[in-house]
Amino acid sequence: MVYPASTHVLATFRELLKLLPTAEKAKPQVLLLAGETTPFRNDTDREMVFRQESNFFYLSGCTVPASYLLVAFQDGTGLSQKPSIELFIPKAELADMMWSVPPPSPEAAKQTHDVTRIDHPAAVPNAIQVLLKAFPDALFHTLPRGSPLFPTIPAEFTELVMSSENKDAGISDLFLLPALHQARLIKDQQEIDWIRKANEISSRAHEVVMRVLGKAVKGAIERGHGAGVDRPLLPGEWLIEKEAEAEAIFVASCRREGAVHQAYLPIVAASTRASTLHYCCNDREFAWGPVQPHDHQNRNEFAHGGVRQLNPQVLLIDAGCEWNCYASDITRTMPVGNGGKFTPEARAIYELVLEMQKVAMDMIKPGIHWDAIQLMCHRILVKGFQRLGIFKSPSPSAISSVAPASDEAWDPEHDEEKILASGISSAFFPHGLGHSLGMDVHDVPSASKPAVNPTLNKGMAIGHESFYTYLRLRLPLQKNMIVTVEPGCYFSPHLIAPVRDSKHINKEVLERYESVGGVRIEDVVLITEDGFENLTTVRSDTEWVEGVCSGML
Repeated sequence: MVYPASTHVLATFRELLKLLPTAEKAKPQVLLLAGETTPFRNDTDREMVFRQESNFFYLSGCTVPASYLLVAFQDGTGLSQKPSIELFIPKAELADMMWSVPPPSPEAAKQTHDVTRIDHPAAVPNAIQVLLKAFPDALFHTLPRGSPLFPTIPAEFTELVMSSENKDAGISDLFLLPALHQARLIKDQQEIDWIRKANEISSRAHEVVMRVLGKAVKGAIERGHGAGVDRPLLPGEWLIEKEAEAEAIFVASCRREGAVHQAYLPIVAASTRASTLHYCCNDREFAWGPVQPHDHQNRNEFAHGGVRQLNPQVLLIDAGCEWNCYASDITRTMPVGNGGKFTPEARAIYELVLEMQKVAMDMIKPGIHWDAIQLMCHRILVKGFQRLGIFKSPSPSAISSVAPASDEAWDPEHDEEKILASGISSAFFPHGLGHSLGMDVHDVPSASKPAVNPTLNKGMAIGHESFYTYLRLRLPLQKNMIVTVEPGCYFSPHLIAPVRDSKHINKEVLERYESVGGVRIEDVVLITEDGFENLTTVRSDTEWVEGVCSGML
């Protein structure tokens, strides 16, 4: 189907008009954007993976490198209902046809793009002159110029607007990006469908990794004649022994279903490496211990009774693909090295994180402020740590959630509210509960967490300020927002060090849990009229995860 560029153009202009000074609103408004160019490795002619700049794609649906976009709009005229959208894509040269896939012809591109006109980049200067002649007082808008974050617009294009011959025209890079972020914050049905598709593909990829682990536990990986000796192993014969192998299987599953890009570098972290939030090395062995590079003689030592099953661990995989430039973002934490079962400590932390996510999900609906859900997750973590004994409790009986027998037994020093006020839970849950998701995995930052935010401090309890330091979404939820819900619990030596001697922490109990490393569970949800829809389809309940990872399901 044709990407709904004109719908997104109108949504952007609606937001743009809200931001403009009153004197500028009635003027013709023109958007001038450059698309991304194909990147190359430093000082070589070797191409790197191309992915279109998100704002350019949002307004054009065009994935052709080195393209340009020129859009004209004026409130109160016919252009307010049907803006002029001109797309300029490179001309196919002989070298393009020899070395790579050439760009489409203008005639072919017109059939697949929701635009008014298509031409080649050489026609851009004349197109700008035509607009300036028709609208001599037009205000041109660009993304921030001179910023390394956005493709460069050739100086000759902007100089045309600023030339002395066009004394009534203007150009600004102040308004377009915030307008685009506001428009992109709320998704239309096509965007929702594509994000749903990306999450379905990624959900299956997570389950594929779990099931390959489960097959190994059951000794069900069958190798044909000569496997690993006379010939390399085939994919169905692999035993996952390294983070990189788990990543490879995840990415291969996504590519098999037609997803071209991952939405971000996959995080595949085993053992205590799971306490590093954006661990992307993915280069270590796990569970049954070291193998040599290119060692294809898998010995099935992951099965029950394997002699090297000495270090049961968790494997945290935070990964998601894109579908048509729209992202997914899913995290699952699974057991390895223990017959596919969590250790008692890992299971306790896993189920606490599940509880944090369930409570968060139960609160989600339009109108609720994301800060309130963030605070509730910290409250659940504090209560859970008190149950486990990691945080001290006001009385011995309170560890098992039983009220103290008498007022005399109550010790206010370890009251839940006192611990929350101290902020020490941030050492174990340092990041935000979730973020907006769309074309970018951490989507539309200026709209999700505005610098000037009138929604904050409206009489709502906020707990400790450290709870919000890294929160990427600080707004009331709205229908058709898409957000991640990703509580976590981590035992990072770097984060724990400053609070280890806190009067609220039982150090002996804490030490028993530090080997867990980290647990995160992340789903993508659509905010609906009265609640939410979970777009993530891979399950996370403890029994199912253990059943699959142990090969029992």
